[in-house]
Amino acid sequence: MKKYILLFLICIQLHAQSYPEFKPLRFDENYKVLEKDTVKKNWYKTMKYMPLSSSGETFLSFGGEIRYQYFYAKNEKWGDDPVDDDGYILNRLLLHADFHSSKYFRAFIQLQSSNANGRIDPSPVDSNPLEVHQGFIDVNVFSEKNKQLIFRVGRQELSYGSQRLVAVRDGPNNRQSFDAAKVIFGINNFRSDLFYSHYVVAEDGIFDDSSNKKRQFWGSYFVINKIPAIKNIDLYYLGYERANANFDDASGKELRHSVGTRIWGKYNDWRYDAEALYQFGDVASKNIKAWTVSLNTGYQFTSVVLKPEFGFKVELISGDKTNGDNQLNTFNPLFPRGAYFGLASVIGPSNLVDFHPSIGFELAKNIDWVIDYDMFWRYSSEDGIYGPNTIMIYPGDATDAKEIGKQLESEIIYTPNQYLYFRVEATWFKAGDFLKAAGTGKNMFFTGVTAQIKF
Repeated sequence: MKKYILLFLICIQLHAQSYPEFKPLRFDENYKVLEKDTVKKNWYKTMKYMPLSSSGETFLSFGGEIRYQYFYAKNEKWGDDPVDDDGYILNRLLLHADFHSSKYFRAFIQLQSSNANGRIDPSPVDSNPLEVHQGFIDVNVFSEKNKQLIFRVGRQELSYGSQRLVAVRDGPNNRQSFDAAKVIFGINNFRSDLFYSHYVVAEDGIFDDSSNKKRQFWGSYFVINKIPAIKNIDLYYLGYERANANFDDASGKELRHSVGTRIWGKYNDWRYDAEALYQFGDVASKNIKAWTVSLNTGYQFTSVVLKPEFGFKVELISGDKTNGDNQLNTFNPLFPRGAYFGLASVIGPSNLVDFHPSIGFELAKNIDWVIDYDMFWRYSSEDGIYGPNTIMIYPGDATDAKEIGKQLESEIIYTPNQYLYFRVEATWFKAGDFLKAAGTGKNMFFTGVTAQIKF
């Protein structure tokens, strides 16, 4: 297997040097531009653009990704999980085919295979042998340079904004998808998505992932670009319903509505991303009143050696104010990115105060080194702490202490080209007073290595 991967790497280096960049959502790529490309025809160009008609309007495109990761954790879940002295290996394979028939019809299918070796009792998010991860059709009513109207139906990935609420969950081994119907409209600097979906539940068998009819997700997301002064703004509404929700102070049927806005952009060497949203609805007989605000900003000294970037992020995320009353103030992050607070991904964005300074260096043209430091507190001492999937880690009644802990993380990322990606990372989490009272409360260490090929 290793020699085939090495041969594949050499072939990519030789043949794939002037092609469009890969997108975070692979279905956003369109290789019709290769129709008039001057690059000499080779196996890679044929794979990316295979015309099926004399006009070139009907064509096939293939692509994929291979990722291997090794992880080791000492005192996982702060000492409350089973001991694993050897670590574990995760591997993921994604393969897709993209069929275009004229500019009005398109079909996209993607298979996913995720495996965990050495992982103690892996969940389907880590180990899911073979599934249809995406499979949808597009009908383009019109698709022009500054105007588009697309109807999309089928299994698909959803990702919006900063991925605080809706993401592909790329951090874990198995990316998430939805069975959805979506309308995409764009004109000039305005784009809107309207969708209705059911969450696709990962299972540990072959071709057995299915829609969870008890978890419905719908909404509208609007993006306006090139606005004077603020640059870009997102406005959105998201609705979510599930039959069985469990929070520290409420359980039962959940109907939750989220309305929010995000302002983001860049001025020279400054970048900024500010977001605020409010949630309402009910869980069983309790009324939801939850919210979050965040600011993520940074400045890069591009004229200095190593081009250091100083970043700072702060998030305030509501938790339940009073245990036993008729309100629930716990924020639900819905379907956030997996590595929300670092690649160790031990805490989710509910009932939290987070201060997060960071510094990054450009060691070489394709090598980046990032160091960040997270400080976590509970927003409310009446509520517990949760994982990224809103599953409770510890309830809030063990102590009034709010300090969860401090996390120091460092990673080195090497990207020799768009096809190859390597990362080495290490995280140290010092347990605070709350973790020491709620559980074993040991300090946690996490390290990992990632190697990835895209094609």
